[in-house]
Parts: sequence; structure tokens; C-alpha cells
Amino acid sequence: MADKPRILVQLDTDALPSVFDRVVAVDAGIDRIFSYGGVTPQNVMALVHGCIFTRGPADLHNTAIFIGGSDVDAGEALLAEVRKHLLPAFGLSVSVMLDSNGANTTAAAAVAAAGRHVDLTKISSLVLGGTGPVGKRVAKLLARHGGKVLIGSRQKDRADAVAAAIQASVPGAKVEAASVASGGDAPTALDGRELVVAAGAPGVVLLPRKYRTASKRLKVAIDLNGVPPTGIEGIELTDKAAERDGQIAYGAIGVGGTKMKLHKAALLQLFSANKLVLDLEQIYALVGSN
Repeated sequence: MADKPRILVQLDTDALPSVFDRVVAVDAGIDRIFSYGGVTPQNVMALVHGCIFTRGPADLHNTAIFIGGSDVDAGEALLAEVRKHLLPAFGLSVSVMLDSNGANTTAAAAVAAAGRHVDLTKISSLVLGGTGPVGKRVAKLLARHGGKVLIGSRQKDRADAVAAAIQASVPGAKVEAASVASGGDAPTALDGRELVVAAGAPGVVLLPRKYRTASKRLKVAIDLNGVPPTGIEGIELTDKAAERDGQIAYGAIGVGGTKMKLHKAALLQLFSANKLVLDLEQIYALVGSN
């Protein structure tokens, strides 16, 4: 007997489920997509039970859950609640992926791009906008590789909190925090750094070109802001390993190709078993095959 259709249940914390995430799922080859908006920890139990009680344990690998929405904190809370209502001990479970606001796939793609040009186990890097959803994830992945990571933020106390959280979850992490309240703080923050990743708010220049070009050790600059002006001045949205002022540059669209491949690969991975939880590190683990 042929396998049952693959069903992806999209749980979105926003009122309207993301069209982007639905299109990517269709392009990945998912057979059916059931989309729900305004999902909260308080109303998710019935949706999870609808996933696990409708098919026998042998067929549950053909059902999976994708958690999205623009609020990453809300997505993480939803994932925690979803996991409470799965029953893996009885074989009644489905695989789950979290990618609210594309934070996991974007961070994984950015670090993968950097790793093509520098040794991530040895470099010193600066993450601007390091307290945002993507910045925190970029910093954590870089720290896991073993290099030195400086988290830059306009609010030093927030950067300190992110650094402490990474140190608590990544034994031996070499992570520090720095205040970058203005572009003028860039020279100090960039001192000795070979990689800079900008993951700040759209339309805000975090690293002026004059400071970037003055940096003697900087080798790779990655900007993840898709709304002009770019976060790193002088980098274009479409740059993909482009040479800019003697440095290797990536823009948001240049990173986007890898991000899309990872997103699709992770969706398909969900249907290989019924007990997977794909969060940041599990998605990043797919980089080598994509």
C-alpha cells in the first residue's frame, strides 16, 4: 500500500498564516498544508491531538508540524507547549520544526556562508544586532564552532544577557558583549575581528563603510538586512561572495539562496521520522548536505 499523503500542519502565531512559509512548503513537495493563524499555547492542544490521533503510529511520519510567525519568542513558547501534548512513549508523536520569522534558517545560512571563507574554529567575529532573533542565533552557532564572538548591541546590558545565555548553553564559549550605540563605536568593536555579521533592524546602517574599509583584519562581511539601506554600508543585497573593498561580502539575497535550500531540506527531513524536533542546531546540521 502506498504511503499516505504528507501533511504539514502550519501553526502560525500571527493572525494570518505566512504565505511565504506556505509557498516554500509547496515548492518543497509537501502534499497537503493545513494552515492555522493566531495559534497560542492556550489553544494549541486540540491541533496537536488532531495530528497524533488520526493516523496509526506507523503512518505518523507522514504528518508534521511547522511553527512560524513574526514573533520568535512566541514561536519558542508555542514549541514548548506543542511538545507537552505529544506522546512519543506511545508512538503518538509527529516531527516539529521551528522557524519563526525565518530566524533559524537565516542564521544557519549566514554561518554556513562565513564558513566557506574562514576557519570558524579560530576566527574572531562581531555580530551586530546581536540581541535580535537572528543575531542571537548567529552568535550561538559561531560560539559552538569555538571561535571568539563579540555581541554588539546599542544596549550593553542586553548584549551581556545574550552572552551569558550562550555561555550557559555552550560549554567553554568565548563570548563577550560590547556597546555599539552608534556607527562611531565600530572601530573599537571591529578591532581584531575577521568576520562581521549584521543582523539588525531593517533600514538601519550599523557599520559605515569608512570603518569597514579601515579594518585591516576583516575578511568577511555579511549583511542580513533585506531593506535598503543595508546594515553594512557598501554591501549590495545580491552580493554572494562578492569582493567589496578587498573583503568578501554577502547581502541578504546572497545568503537567501542557502536559506531557502535549508528551509526546504528541513521540511522534508520532518517526514523521515515522527519524533524529530528541528530547531536551530538541527537545521544547521543540514548545511553539509545542502
